[in-house]
Amino acid sequence: EVELVESGGGLVQAGGSLRLSCAASVFTTDDYTVGWFRQAPGKEREGVSCLTTRSGHTYYSDSVKGRFTISSDLAKNTVYLQMNSLKPEDTAVYYCAADPRMVPCDHEYLDIWGQGSLVTVSS
Repeated sequence: EVELVESGGGLVQAGGSLRLSCAASVFTTDDYTVGWFRQAPGKEREGVSCLTTRSGHTYYSDSVKGRFTISSDLAKNTVYLQMNSLKPEDTAVYYCAADPRMVPCDHEYLDIWGQGSLVTVSS
């Protein structure tokens, strides 16, 4: 079974940048949906961005469109989330998730989850 390990979270000032990494134990030849989700205290888990590893589809939530970029390096079994122009409202625990099918970028559809990485944006 695929295991996911996130890294790259931390504390950054508003306007700054961070890059999150999601390393998978293996991505098979299936067209995985891999995504980043976030959950702030007292809020529901939100789909931030997803991609499909073989067909190259991408999705961004309106709240991050134009600021965040999702990408993959399948040679390293890794998916990245480059976060620029960070805002205090981006503060949350960010989770990487994956599924070996092409599914919507919705936490209810993805079955494999990482442990989460805290991103804090100070004003």
